Amino acid sequence: MKIAIMGAMPEEITPILERLDSYESIQYAKNNYYKGSFQGVEVVVAYSKIGKVFSTLTAATLLQVFACDILLFTGVAGAVNPELKIGDLIVASKLSQHDLDITIFGHPHGYVPEGSVYIESDKDLRALAKQVAKELDIPIKEGIIATGDQFIACEDKKCFIQDTFEADALEMEGASVATVCDALGVPFFILRSISDAADMDAGFNFEEFVESSAKISAEFLLEMVAKLAILIGNHEKR
Repeated sequence: MKIAIMGAMPEEITPILERLDSYESIQYAKNNYYKGSFQGVEVVVAYSKIGKVFSTLTAATLLQVFACDILLFTGVAGAVNPELKIGDLIVASKLSQHDLDITIFGHPHGYVPEGSVYIESDKDLRALAKQVAKELDIPIKEGIIATGDQFIACEDKKCFIQDTFEADALEMEGASVATVCDALGVPFFILRSISDAADMDAGFNFEEFVESSAKISAEFLLEMVAKLAILIGNHEKR
C-alpha cells in the first residue's frame, strides 16, 4: 500500500519530511513530490500551494501518477465553532465548498448539478484517528469543514458559512481534495489544526501560529501512519 500525504504549504509538510526514513524529490507538473518511506510503508508527500485549483491538481497527481492507495491531508484551518481554540485538532467528517454559488438557479449553496453539497471522508480512517487520539490522550473534534478560495477574516462571512453549512472550521483545499478522491474511489482523511478564528485578527494569528499549528497536525498524522504501518504489516503476513 502506498500512502499520499498532502498539505497546502511548506510549513504543513516539513515536519513530515523531517521524520521520513528516506526520500527522493521528483518534479512533476511544476511541483515537487517526495517519494520515500516511513516505518516500512511507502509514502509520497507533497504540498500543493494554496487554493482549490492547485490542491485538485496535486491530489489527482498523487492518485493517478504516483498511484497512491489512500490520501491523508494535514494542515491548518480557521475556527468557526467557538469551542475550537488555536492548536486544537479537527477531523473532517464531511466537506463542502462555501464559495460555490449557483443559488440563482434554485440550488443550495455549495451544490453543483450531478454533485452534492457535502462529501464524506473515510469512516475507517476517522475511527483510526479517534483511536490514536485516545491512546495519546489528545482531544480531537470531528466536524464539518468548509472550503473556499478565500482567506476568511470577517465575522459576517464566518457567520454565513457557519449558518449555511453548519461548519466547524474553514480552509482552502479540503473539499477539492475530497472531490478528487471521491471521484476516483480513493479513501481520504482531512486533518486540521486551528491557526486562527477567521475573524478580524485572523491574519495576525495565522502568521503567528501557522507553523506551530501545522506541526501539531503533522505529528498527529504521522502517529496515524505508524498505526497504519502496523495494520498493513499484519495484513501482509496473513
